Amino acid sequence: MKKRIYRFIEKGEHGHWINRSFDHFILWLIVLSVISIILESITEINNTYGLYLYWFNIFTIVIFSGEYLMRIYISDLTHPSNSRIKSAFKFIFSAYGLIDLLAILPFYLPMFIKMDLRFLRALRLTRFLRVLKVNRYNNSLNLIVEVVKEKKSELAVTGFVTFLVLLIASFLMYYIEGDEPNGYFDSVPASFWWAVSTLTTVGYGDVYPTTALGKIISGIIALMGIGLVALPTGILGAGFVNKIDKQRQKEQNKKCPHCGKSINNEVNISE
Repeated sequence: MKKRIYRFIEKGEHGHWINRSFDHFILWLIVLSVISIILESITEINNTYGLYLYWFNIFTIVIFSGEYLMRIYISDLTHPSNSRIKSAFKFIFSAYGLIDLLAILPFYLPMFIKMDLRFLRALRLTRFLRVLKVNRYNNSLNLIVEVVKEKKSELAVTGFVTFLVLLIASFLMYYIEGDEPNGYFDSVPASFWWAVSTLTTVGYGDVYPTTALGKIISGIIALMGIGLVALPTGILGAGFVNKIDKQRQKEQNKKCPHCGKSINNEVNISE
C-alpha cells in the first residue's frame, strides 16, 4: 500500500500516466488557489462570488492536507532514516516539507490565533520546480552558490565601498540642504534614503535637493551610482564565465573508464 502511494505522488522514473495526472492536478490546483486569493482581494468579485471562492478554498485545503499526510506516511521511503519518526521529521523540516506545511497552516492557524495568513499559500508556487524536474536546474543553482562563495571577498569590499559612499553623500546633503525651510534633508536618515534611491539610479522623486550645490552633488552621486551598481554585476559575471569555462574543460578532458579515450572525441567521430 505504501509503495503504491509512493508511486502515485512521487515523480520519478516510475512515472505512469496516473502519476503524471496527479502532478498536473496538484500543479493546476496551486495556480487556481493563488488566483482565488487574488480574486478574493477584489471587493466586487468577493461580494458576488465569495461563497464559491470560500468552498474552493476548503476543497484545496482538503487536497493539500491529504497530500501532506500521505507524504509524511511515505517519508521512510523518501527520507530514509533509523526510524519512521526520524524520517517523518526529516520530511517535515525539509525544504518541500516546510513549503507544504506553510501552504495549509494559513487555514488552520486562525482557528487558534486570530490572524489571516492565506498569502503564505503563494509559496506553493515553488512546487513548480518539482513538476518541472528540479534536477534539471540543480547544476545552475549550485553554480550560482559557488560563484557567490568564490567572490564573497570582492562582493564584501564592493558593499563596503557602496555603504561608505552612501554615508558620505548623506552627510554632505544634510549639511548642504539641512537649513533649507522647504527642504527634505532635515536629518541624516532622510538624506540616507535619498542617497539610496539616487545611488541605485531609482530616483523616486519624493526627496530631492533644492539648492544649486545640492543639485550638483546629486548629479555626481547619480553618475557614481551607475558605476557602483555595475561593479557586483561585473564581478559575478566574470565569475560565471570562469566557472563555465572550467566546466567545459572538465567535460572535454573526460575519458572513458574502459578504453581511456576522450568521450567527446568519440562523440565527434560518431557524428
